[in-house]
Amino acid sequence: MYVCVCNGVTEHDIRQAAAGGCASMSELTMRTGCGACCGTCVDTACSLLDELRPQAPAASGNVVPFPQVSRAA
Repeated sequence: MYVCVCNGVTEHDIRQAAAGGCASMSELTMRTGCGACCGTCVDTACSLLDELRPQAPAASGNVVPFPQVSRAA
């Protein structure tokens, strides 16, 4: 399924980028071009990245995990 029609980015492309360590929408845009034009794909791409992002291990001691932000500011 195409997620970003403007740049021809498919769900498979996003899954490959996530498997390669891509964890944010801004990084996905740099790698694939997804979201760089009209932006209608951003919500779908962010949801897919959130789904594919590995869960962080539980923090121990006084360590407070910093939340990952998937959307560019």
